[in-house]
Amino acid sequence: MMMGFGFIGLFLMLLFWGVLIAGAIWVIRALFPGGGASGPVLPGRDARGARQILDERYARGELTREQYEQMKRDLEG
Repeated sequence: MMMGFGFIGLFLMLLFWGVLIAGAIWVIRALFPGGGASGPVLPGRDARGARQILDERYARGELTREQYEQMKRDLEG
């Protein structure tokens, strides 16, 4: 004789653990939003970051004035 609920019990147990794990993942993501580098990139924020990097490279002497001006025009347009 089989004890418990058989296949229905197995299904309910898997459903319970699936919901529990999904809920834990949801809570962790809610507590730590955008925790990865793969978060959304806003267009304005990305352009300012690129411009800042370009300015730093020019200041360090990695770029000539012509290269700097061309890259600056490329970023603006």
